[in-house]
Amino acid sequence: MTVAYWTVAGLLALFHLYGGGLKVVESRERLLPMMAWVDSTPMPAVRAIGSVEILGAAGLVLPRLTGVAPWLGLAAAVGFVVLQIGAIRVHLRVGDRQVALNLALLAAAGATVWLAAVS
Repeated sequence: MTVAYWTVAGLLALFHLYGGGLKVVESRERLLPMMAWVDSTPMPAVRAIGSVEILGAAGLVLPRLTGVAPWLGLAAAVGFVVLQIGAIRVHLRVGDRQVALNLALLAAAGATVWLAAVS
């Protein structure tokens, strides 16, 4: 189970580290082609979401890597489940029906929750 956790959690962390980093440093104009929802969201909220993603990515990896409070990995995975449910709701609210990536990330976060709980 440990290898499975590291595989799924590592990929989930890399994705959110990249996406969160973009949300934190890029301008609205640079984000719009990738994330249409940014147009209707205040930039401080976009930056906050990006920061949460970066912290969540660290939470998936660092506690288990260091052995300090490894339960935080489970908490971070649950946070990503909640984040993706919110992301799907935002996409649907603004009329964007392209939620396949969010559903895949939701499934990966759910799998990470389960793997963190059993390992």
